[in-house]
Amino acid sequence: MSESNILDNINSPSDIKNLSEYELEELADELRTIIVETVSKNGGHLASNLGVVELTLAIHKVFDMPADKIVWDVGHQCYAHKIITGRKDKINTIRKEGGLSGFPKRSESVYDNFDTGHSSTSISAAFGISCGADIAKDSHYTVAVIGDGALSGGLAYEGLNNAGRYKKNFIVILNDNKMSISKNVGSMARYLSKTRIAPRYLDAKSNVQSTLDNVPVIGKPIANGMRNTKNWVKNELFGHRDNIFEQMGFTYYGPYDGHNIEQLVQALEAAKRRKGAVLVHVCTKKGKGYEFAEKDPTGFHGISSFDIDTGEPLSSSKGYSYIFGKYLCRLAEKDKRICAITAAMKQGTCLEEFSKKHKDRFFDVGIAEEHAVTFAGGLATDNVIPVFAVYSTFLQRAYDQIIHDAALQGLHVVLAIDRAGIVGEDGETHQGIFDTAFLNTIPNVTVYAPSSFAELENMLDKAILDTKGTVAVRYPRGSQGYLPDNFEPSAEPYSVYGDADSDDIIITYGRTFSEVCLAKNEINGKVCILKLNRIKPIEKKAVEIAMNYKRVYFFEEGIRTGGIGEKFGFDMYQSGFSGKYILTAIDGYVTQSTTKSALHKLGLDTEGIVARIKEERGLLNVSKKTS
Repeated sequence: MSESNILDNINSPSDIKNLSEYELEELADELRTIIVETVSKNGGHLASNLGVVELTLAIHKVFDMPADKIVWDVGHQCYAHKIITGRKDKINTIRKEGGLSGFPKRSESVYDNFDTGHSSTSISAAFGISCGADIAKDSHYTVAVIGDGALSGGLAYEGLNNAGRYKKNFIVILNDNKMSISKNVGSMARYLSKTRIAPRYLDAKSNVQSTLDNVPVIGKPIANGMRNTKNWVKNELFGHRDNIFEQMGFTYYGPYDGHNIEQLVQALEAAKRRKGAVLVHVCTKKGKGYEFAEKDPTGFHGISSFDIDTGEPLSSSKGYSYIFGKYLCRLAEKDKRICAITAAMKQGTCLEEFSKKHKDRFFDVGIAEEHAVTFAGGLATDNVIPVFAVYSTFLQRAYDQIIHDAALQGLHVVLAIDRAGIVGEDGETHQGIFDTAFLNTIPNVTVYAPSSFAELENMLDKAILDTKGTVAVRYPRGSQGYLPDNFEPSAEPYSVYGDADSDDIIITYGRTFSEVCLAKNEINGKVCILKLNRIKPIEKKAVEIAMNYKRVYFFEEGIRTGGIGEKFGFDMYQSGFSGKYILTAIDGYVTQSTTKSALHKLGLDTEGIVARIKEERGLLNVSKKTS
């Protein structure tokens, strides 16, 4: 072996085809080093990426990308895939503005076959790709890689149920990094499984089947008898009578050591040779190769920049999520009706303390947001107050359940919507910009939007203890911003600040209130600020106040179409408003960058707010000349 890194000579998947097992193992070590170094600087998903390095190499050694297609479920484990598919020189830009996405992205590379970011989608998407290839008479392979966690999402089973009837080649790889292996899967089972996928065995099986099918009269009865005997032996040794995958029509191979490249390659080669739907079950270790991530895979799932030597984050702050978790615990101590629900995001939503102090009232339902809302609805029918803590981007998946299983029935379900608004580097799939608009369409839903930690607590009180029906409290990622000296935390429908006798009024809510207050300090002349604390339903009195101004500015960190600003403007014009209504909101998807940069580009930071108001006042050009 030379002193140079193997990765230096890897520019596409074809470059790993002829590598020996030893060289592939060396390459796996090099990939892990790069991944740890990159995530320590840029932040990102570490444990999941470290766990699939050998699996990624085995896939690219066996299959011929990009002719063959692969869909990574969620996609946060695609870093090694990106490095060996011609993007190693750009890996240092991952999750940065203008750089590589932290998820697969079709516009980024021919090796990324489907944009992902939310879980449980890979089987349905890959099956669609496979059927499309059939229509186009394309004989290449399609592979879906899905984790055991993503299998808790109902969409995965819908995909499995449909794909299991497929008579042509379709491969699902189950990346199991958490499930225990039952006792009947021991050395004998592994040996028989290995024998079962050996090429000579498969060829012999196929030849015997073909020969017997062509023998008149007695051939098929003999074949059926052999098949029944085989199934009995298989059931007794493997326990496959309870294997849901085979019951759904898949041929099941596994489980295999997900860090043994030789075993993985053999299993995948066997899957290629098998006609019909095949599921290959591999067991991996999250955080593999980096001690801190192995010990705390949850903590190193999605992480900000950190010190490689200690594993400690380089910066930390107590944000809205922390305040929510602490305060909910306090409320639950006083009121035994309160329970908490999470969809596999206990740490992200800061419910760890609740899960320990109130075990009997804490429910982690897995990656199943639809189930979480309907489950909450069921709880609410029995004098229980369920609080479902969920990221805004993931609540999108439960739109129907909010309508049908909560709001329509007037059930008191509380949605604690974390990461509302811009979240930054994870990009389009994770921005929390749609919840205001889709909740705005649902009757019998109340929505609060705090602008400070104290308001979050006040609004949780209001939502949990005082408000009837389905109610949401939405709050951003991170810490509270600037607050004026006369700021008073409130859970009342609205608050008014600034100069009531101005010609201009700025209306906003949530985090943007801080930027508006900073902007007011830079604007020459008077301006009034109307802060909406309850953004749905909009208080009629708030609309009446705005009617008194010549120019009304609405700044909203949410999607424009169907949003609060659009609704507020409609209400004003319906009431006869004849002035000028200027709405600044998000119109389209928001790409990856820091939150600060995104808000600036959207005109929702202090500078953008000042510029918009000066422009409308006819002062922008003057200020530019004098600056």
